Amino acid sequence: MRLQLRCFIATWSFTMVAVAVAADTVRVVETRSVPPEYFAKAAAATHDLKLSLYAFKNSHWKPDDIVNAVVEALPLISQCGVNVANVELRVLDTPVKYRFFSTPVSRELLREFSVTKPALVFVDDTYSRPAYDAEAIGLSNAQERPELSNTIWFAYGAQDLPHAIAHELVHVLSDNGEHSNAPQNLMQPNTAPSNTRLTDAQCNRLRSVAQSNGLITKR
Repeated sequence: MRLQLRCFIATWSFTMVAVAVAADTVRVVETRSVPPEYFAKAAAATHDLKLSLYAFKNSHWKPDDIVNAVVEALPLISQCGVNVANVELRVLDTPVKYRFFSTPVSRELLREFSVTKPALVFVDDTYSRPAYDAEAIGLSNAQERPELSNTIWFAYGAQDLPHAIAHELVHVLSDNGEHSNAPQNLMQPNTAPSNTRLTDAQCNRLRSVAQSNGLITKR
């Protein structure tokens, strides 16, 4: 799978833009759109999901690595009858402070720059303690930080990245921070390549809540 993904990097359609936002504090310097033929398709999909990805100029993250991981994560979401209809990556030119996750600074970033949600943001590191590879913020845990609702923040070096992306997406789409101890369940507390399954109950909640919250659309 990973080798095949490398082959289409050169075929991405991308446009270079320099859009000044909020008095030139934040600029979009590159936008990449992934061709839909690389998205996993559920045989009996009932809903569509659009994903927005954000990285930073001069970050440790490479755009190719981010999109490869996201595309690998898509089959883990499509098992719930949710097809990904669109994936776009935007690279932002910002002050260095925004390349590190912390609640006050990241809230400031999203006040300066409006993101399309659900949004996956790839930062160089996190100032949260304890420090996690990723932090998912749904509606229910965003009351004190509403700007961050329906966003996921990945620190550079996150382990098992495709599975981590799918795992955190389920948290946000379901607006649920619970984990599962079921064998090989995607929502086990620790992500691993062998943990790929979602139950019918997990999928039902994901579709119902995500549609209610405007994160997916019914076909």
